[in-house]
Amino acid sequence: MSESPSGVSDWFEPLYAEAAGNVEQVPWALAAPAPYLTHWLRENKIKGLGQSAVVVGCGLGNDAEALAAAGFTVTAFDVSGSAIAWAKKRFPNTSVNYVTADLFQLPSEWQSAFELVFEFRTIPSLPLSVRASSIESIAAIAKPGGTVLVATYLRPDSVKDPDGPPWPLSMGELRHFETIGLEVVKQDIFQKKNSRFSGRVHIQYKRPQPSP
Repeated sequence: MSESPSGVSDWFEPLYAEAAGNVEQVPWALAAPAPYLTHWLRENKIKGLGQSAVVVGCGLGNDAEALAAAGFTVTAFDVSGSAIAWAKKRFPNTSVNYVTADLFQLPSEWQSAFELVFEFRTIPSLPLSVRASSIESIAAIAKPGGTVLVATYLRPDSVKDPDGPPWPLSMGELRHFETIGLEVVKQDIFQKKNSRFSGRVHIQYKRPQPSP
């Protein structure tokens, strides 16, 4: 794995703490689960049936709750303890296991542990210098045979030094998921008009089972 960085996520905790319960002060917070996730669950008629799922950089918990409602046993983590406390307060009767954790220092028992991994805009919130490490950390927590869903901003491969944060991903960077062994099941590249980041991509990956 690429060298793990230090300090690149330190700015999340002050932001959530200073927001003090005001969702409008969290620029990326949505009022509902990510549309890609709800569409994927509905389109594929997904029933979790107790399967394990994890939400990367869960923020205020909407995506985690959507997966729990679909029948998954959900772990959701964020580097910000204030975000985790906020999510627990929003959903006091939740079945989700909300955990404060750093993407680059995840518990060893999470490695190859989850049948579904959902990543929504965490990678672009981190500098390009840790792009490979963040992709590797996310891929590593999927079980063999498991699914990794990624929904993110997209930039042209020709743009090598994008402004940020957030820093949109290129398809070249996303191919690192395949370099480390994941397979693309479905991919949708599209434009969202009237948005600061119009380029978008949704990708469903599978982590293959090891050869016998």
